[in-house]
Amino acid sequence: MPELQSIDHVHVFTADRGRAEAWYERVLSLTRIEEFEHWAAKRGPLFLANVDRTVSIALFERPWQPTQSTIAFRVSGPDFLAWQKRLAEAVDTIDKVDHHGSWSLYFTDPDGNPFEITSYDYEWLKEQF
Repeated sequence: MPELQSIDHVHVFTADRGRAEAWYERVLSLTRIEEFEHWAAKRGPLFLANVDRTVSIALFERPWQPTQSTIAFRVSGPDFLAWQKRLAEAVDTIDKVDHHGSWSLYFTDPDGNPFEITSYDYEWLKEQF
């Protein structure tokens, strides 16, 4: 059976791609992948990624629709604390949840797309809190 290498990208739908691109850059430090800009013409995706290109999303401009899938990013314990601070300055609402084995921060983008930042450095983070 053939194997999957990794998740290549996630489709994210937005009513205003320009506003969404600015939010993803400001909040998550995801920036436009220039060599794929031509795909953004008409109704195609605008690809954004982190510097290492280990996280990539494809922004599609579409009318608003409810979203049921959550995009979750894994981070270390120290980065979890840094993200908690950064998100507190960048988004309206953050829910910190103790999953008794991991910690998660839940938030949404301006279109209501749900995100999670999670860390499995559970005991270390528990001591910090």
